[in-house]
Amino acid sequence: MSTEDRATRADPQHLEPDIKLMEWGFARTPFFPCTHTPDTVYSVYSGRLAIEAMGDDPVANYWKLRREAVLYDVPEHPIEIVGPDAERLLNRVFVRDISKLKPGRASYAIACYPDGGMMMDGVLMRLAADRFWYVLANGEFFSWVMALGLEMDVTVSDPGSWVLQVQGPRSLEVLDAACDGGAPDPFAFFALAECTMGGQPLWLSRTGWTGELGWEVYTTASDVDGPALWNHILDAGKSFDMVGTAMDSMESRRIEAGILSNGNDMTSAQNPYQAGLGKFVDMDKADFIGKRALESADRRVLLYGIKSFEAAPYGQVMVDGQPVGRVTAGAWSPFLEHGIGFALFDEPGEWLGKQVEVLDPDGASHLGEIVTLPFYDADKQIPRGLDRSIPELPE
Repeated sequence: MSTEDRATRADPQHLEPDIKLMEWGFARTPFFPCTHTPDTVYSVYSGRLAIEAMGDDPVANYWKLRREAVLYDVPEHPIEIVGPDAERLLNRVFVRDISKLKPGRASYAIACYPDGGMMMDGVLMRLAADRFWYVLANGEFFSWVMALGLEMDVTVSDPGSWVLQVQGPRSLEVLDAACDGGAPDPFAFFALAECTMGGQPLWLSRTGWTGELGWEVYTTASDVDGPALWNHILDAGKSFDMVGTAMDSMESRRIEAGILSNGNDMTSAQNPYQAGLGKFVDMDKADFIGKRALESADRRVLLYGIKSFEAAPYGQVMVDGQPVGRVTAGAWSPFLEHGIGFALFDEPGEWLGKQVEVLDPDGASHLGEIVTLPFYDADKQIPRGLDRSIPELPE
């Protein structure tokens, strides 16, 4: 069945009557009637059901992402931190100087444990001087921030917001068609804006998880009409050949862009420098959790890209017959026409350019080469909208 057949307008009559996902203990997206099919595959992310696949062709949808636009229902989970001490609390939690973040802007922000190991990463949005939303990744964080704020004049809560992404070179055209009254102007990279779509109030951010030009929409009403919003955006994108689908078409693109998944590609066993994220640590700011440990931490990188002539497999990275690390994510890149992945090493070393062997879980051997991240567009010219070239489809 084609992508167009699957990601269409909501039809609750197509739902199977024995689907009782809420009984599993995981939050179900309000867009569920629009995305559930007999072939939909789910995982759990931040306590929410995540749509991994819908039974359509992820390679075809990858090219939609690279050449037109794609609508995704994503399981990102915003939490709200509000009050006179919100900035002080977040400067204590994050390794970046939050005082520099202006209202109406967003920033990538990392939180560490006291030993410098990475706890959480995500996008921090400053909605007002004393009001923030943190769009956290998978893992424990909510209770941590609540506990740290107990003696402060601040409230930490779950605003019940749900997130959609529209990504691809035509995504801003879709935005202009979807927003009541047209797209915000200006709307720069990592900017925020309020809007309505189909009369429903929303927050927007010029961010995403694909390395493409794109934006995200966050619901703000407790009684959001999910199917109406999904259908409204999907209708707005029809003129731009947009489709709606699952996150499997994101995987190759996010690896190409060097976008890491918390808990998989980076864990509490690595500090931000070892994960290649040292540029997001501000050691000149006042004390923050993990700063003392990071002052004396080993800053040599442990995470690299791995290139292979087949889809990069998950498994142990071997050199001279000895295990030296593991592949945390792997996929085939339709654009680069070779396998790509992330290789996390156990110890620092002269790994760049190294020829390695990967043993997959079945014991099969695969050859690979260690390379820098990202695989291309290191200056993020594509998501910034500065590189608007459209890649050609392979013959």
